[in-house]
Amino acid sequence: MNNVEELKQFAISHARAQRVPLERCESILARIAHDGDGPGSWTAEWSAAAAESERQGRLQDACSLYYVARFPFVDGPARAHALTRSQETFARWQRESGAGLQPLDIELPEGRVQCYTTGLPVRGDRPCVIVLGGIVSTKEQYAQILLRLAKLGLSGIATEMPGTGSNTVPYGPDSWRMLSGIIDAVEDRLNGARVYAMALSFSGHTALRCALEDRRISGVVTMSTPVSRFYTDPDWQRALPSVTVDTLAHMAGTGSDGIGRHMRDWALTEQQLQSLEVPVAYVSSRRDEIVPATDTELLKRHVRRLTVLDIDDVHAAPTFLDLSGPWLTLSLLRMHGSHLPQRAALRSVVSLSRVRHRLAGHGAVSVHRGTGI
Repeated sequence: MNNVEELKQFAISHARAQRVPLERCESILARIAHDGDGPGSWTAEWSAAAAESERQGRLQDACSLYYVARFPFVDGPARAHALTRSQETFARWQRESGAGLQPLDIELPEGRVQCYTTGLPVRGDRPCVIVLGGIVSTKEQYAQILLRLAKLGLSGIATEMPGTGSNTVPYGPDSWRMLSGIIDAVEDRLNGARVYAMALSFSGHTALRCALEDRRISGVVTMSTPVSRFYTDPDWQRALPSVTVDTLAHMAGTGSDGIGRHMRDWALTEQQLQSLEVPVAYVSSRRDEIVPATDTELLKRHVRRLTVLDIDDVHAAPTFLDLSGPWLTLSLLRMHGSHLPQRAALRSVVSLSRVRHRLAGHGAVSVHRGTGI
């Protein structure tokens, strides 16, 4: 059973990222008193709000609320039902809206990976972007990014981390092979297109690891990604929120008290980072309570083709979503060398967002470029 106050702290940023209004989040949270069963419980209250939106025909809203209802991971029938309803309402929305997303199921030796795709087969000199989020993120959450990429004329695949959502691949040191398996499954539809990973939070570590082994990854854009000390420092791990520790343990199939030892060998070494040949764009949060600042500094010292957007915020920079998303997309287009008309528009969006946050007093934003840029 999760700590309700901790759930409330982290769920607001996830709900806001799904465009759930703050007032509605606060209204739902005020009714939550425990993480058990029945009225007043975490899953019941978020699910009730989701069902209300579903009855009103607001399917995207319902999908987002069901997503928060199963936060942080499925630990019983109530959260399993919420995950299913989130997937079903999203599938219904995308059918009825004509969004054009196509489901893709991939059977790998380690397990089943479910995805949504757009723009396959690839036509012309356009990249294909694999999009995935962190340890609590589902493909439905990031499928929305596919629609924005499609407006730029890009192809994309949205999926989930191993052990998250519908992904039955176990989370472990070889999880990077899942990304290679996805590329294998669609390679005949890529028509030689370059592949980039938009891998946010913990999935960024997986993408960097894959880029070291699979030359088909042409670049990685990421944010709030653990690299080294997160995996090796027991003192840092003891200070982590219990929701993070418990979720990682669930994904890896081990106990919460042993997850630190379990992950110790997953850290990327200085030699590995120095050998990265692909460009990397990274959004770091100076007050990140999950990923130590030393991991960002390690990237700056050893990854040559690195651009970092440093933001004065907590993990995943929830206050700056209007800046980080366009900046990562613009970075991806720069990596590919695409000179689409939308590239200039994205530059304007990024500039205006930086000015807006500076005027609002939200803290400093700075950019670091590596020696290989």
